[in-house]
Amino acid sequence: MATTPSDDLDQPAVTVGRPKRTAAGVPGVTTAMRHALREMGPVRTARGLLRMNQPEGFDCMSCAWPDPSVPDRSHAEFCENGAKALASEATRKRVRPELFAEHTIDELFARDDYWLNRQGRLTTPMIREDGEDHYRPISWDDAFARIARELRSLDSPDQAAFYTSGRTSNEAAFLYQLMVRGLGTNNLPDCSNMCHESSGEALGKTIGIGKGSVTLHDVETAKLIIIAGQNPGTNHPRMLTSLEKAKEQGAVIVAVNPLPEAGLTHYRNPQSVHGMVGRGTRIADVHLQVRLGGDLGVFLGLGKVLLEAEESGRRTIGMTSVLDHAFLERHTVDLDDYLDGLRATSWDDIETATGLTQAALREVGELLLDSDRTIVAWAMGLTQHKHSVATIKEIVNLVLLQGNLGRPGAGLLPVRGHSNVQGDRTMGIFEKMPQPFLDRLEAEFSFASPRDPGHDTVDTIRAMRDGRVRFFMGMGGNFLKAAPDTAVTDAALRSCAMTVQVSTKLNHSHLAPGRTALILPTLGRSDLDVQATGRQRVTVEDSMSMVHASSGRLTPPSDDLLSEIAIVCRLARALFHDEHGRPRPGAPRADWQAMEDDYRVIRRHIEAVVPGFVDYERRIDEPGGFRLPHGPHDVRTFETTSTKAHFTRTTLWWPQVPPGRLLLQTLRSHDQYNTTVYGPDDRYRGISGGRRVVMVNAGDLAALGFADGEVVDLVSEFTDGVERRAAGFRVVAYDTAQGCAAAYFPETNVLVPLDSTADGSQTPTSKSVVVRLERAAAQ
Repeated sequence: MATTPSDDLDQPAVTVGRPKRTAAGVPGVTTAMRHALREMGPVRTARGLLRMNQPEGFDCMSCAWPDPSVPDRSHAEFCENGAKALASEATRKRVRPELFAEHTIDELFARDDYWLNRQGRLTTPMIREDGEDHYRPISWDDAFARIARELRSLDSPDQAAFYTSGRTSNEAAFLYQLMVRGLGTNNLPDCSNMCHESSGEALGKTIGIGKGSVTLHDVETAKLIIIAGQNPGTNHPRMLTSLEKAKEQGAVIVAVNPLPEAGLTHYRNPQSVHGMVGRGTRIADVHLQVRLGGDLGVFLGLGKVLLEAEESGRRTIGMTSVLDHAFLERHTVDLDDYLDGLRATSWDDIETATGLTQAALREVGELLLDSDRTIVAWAMGLTQHKHSVATIKEIVNLVLLQGNLGRPGAGLLPVRGHSNVQGDRTMGIFEKMPQPFLDRLEAEFSFASPRDPGHDTVDTIRAMRDGRVRFFMGMGGNFLKAAPDTAVTDAALRSCAMTVQVSTKLNHSHLAPGRTALILPTLGRSDLDVQATGRQRVTVEDSMSMVHASSGRLTPPSDDLLSEIAIVCRLARALFHDEHGRPRPGAPRADWQAMEDDYRVIRRHIEAVVPGFVDYERRIDEPGGFRLPHGPHDVRTFETTSTKAHFTRTTLWWPQVPPGRLLLQTLRSHDQYNTTVYGPDDRYRGISGGRRVVMVNAGDLAALGFADGEVVDLVSEFTDGVERRAAGFRVVAYDTAQGCAAAYFPETNVLVPLDSTADGSQTPTSKSVVVRLERAAAQ
């Protein structure tokens, strides 16, 4: 039976020390090993960590940073947070039916994310019947029959929604979207809707492909790297090794972030003597401490610097002018309109929007003039604002000006979070896939795919809330805690006739059940996957469009687990066949049993449907896999309406914050990955023993009449007039930009209004939430 810790995470007192100035090093190694040994034991730890990110092993289940080429790959190709992710997935602890028998759903719901995660791996399919307050075991066959019966009872396929987490493999994602479209709906919300949807929207409109344009080699040979709204030390730690290599080649790095972060200050590489015993490598040469939501002003300001330098007769190093006129004339449109917009943007407005001086921006502008190989990287700090799409289009403008697209050591780098979120989108997990994809899908499986756009994440929540969606299925992830407006999402899930969660670990989404709810336990990335034809492998795609194989090696936690692929195939058989095993009219013509038995069959179908996957099986046999085509990077071609890259004229906008209020960003601690909480500490920021803290500039605290150490409630303010409150947060005086605050998600997702979304992408605005502080009743 699963062990029950004696207390929850937020009961101990929070302690606050000095933030760290270096990342990784000996503390990173010892922390990683402590987590791994505690959860997995020594033998499983060694077997797992030495197989992680290796050619014959499995891909890390956390971030999507690419692996080095095989000759350059370390035998220990993992970071601290990758080790924590493996420890969490490959733990020896088990959640057995007895836990659900002992605790009501409400009792489990009252536990925090940390406690739930610590219970261990799910082992048995479970069902909560309408009106019951406990889950009980159910057989796999009965589970699939119940789900299929519920789906067939819907008045319309559009009353169902099917969510996908970024952990899902290419093969599972491809079959999942096929099943969903075979049912007759495009309601395929995914985690990308809540993170890099703004990037995909901006890049798709401007360069014709919603993916980054650089390779790992480009990063390591760039002369200038601007990192905006990203904290690689916690969120993508292996990126620091690539940045260190770039520094060794003479690169200059600029950090644009409201908070100073240890990973962008110094990096102590745990695989080098210099990193273990010395101070390590300084990463950022310049830190622009921008106000939240001010990044659009930063990139407009940098564009103005380049334009003024061009008009004064200066030049970029290695070029005859500042702007790359040959590139601009041959490969872009709308330059003049964009330049007119730059001229019309005032420096006073830029300084107000950013909180930075013109001189600070001109300093970075000079670095642009000294570089003919520039990369701009970004993550959630840029994508979760009302004006995120406009901001990313402005990054594209800046990169285009000097021809830094399709040039070695240069380009655009949206750093994806979850390990296969980009691959899932490539496989068709999108509510509005392009028509040519649907045409090929129809031709391959002889059925009529729906063509009307489906619901994204925000629209799915609205539809459940309003009774237009009655069935919800989650393929991995923790939808309740990942989504905005937690109270609304909770009620929306509970209003469904049925909810189905495919999961490895217990989480709160299981505990906000529909009237009938099922938990389907599945294999993890590290688990050995054996089917009728033998051991199987799957594939994933990283942030730089590299596709490679992943093969779990560890003994699964239960013989009763199914892979995600097997779950989809068996559900599809129950859904698309009658009681005599005959295909139902209109269903996709697919041999679901053959695809469950042998994943190579799935990859042959992918070859026929998804561009870039010709000779799929052979190419994943090659060490490191293969890179998908990327027109702007490879040959400077652009699948846009004009067949050229588009400049965009942007009007400067920034969040307006009323007097006495702050602008809050939600972020991760160093002891979590997405919604999975590994522990109570945020080592790099000097915070330990708890997560309910809010980091505020000391000057703002004084002006607002609060002191470090006080306990406050956070209350968000939005145009709908609804009070959203997160209670009991310890105030921490912190070096953040003036007027800004920061607190951890998912605890503060309750403050993010469902209807506060990015223009053009509908990504929740989790990085610009207007809040007021109120003293808590009990200090």
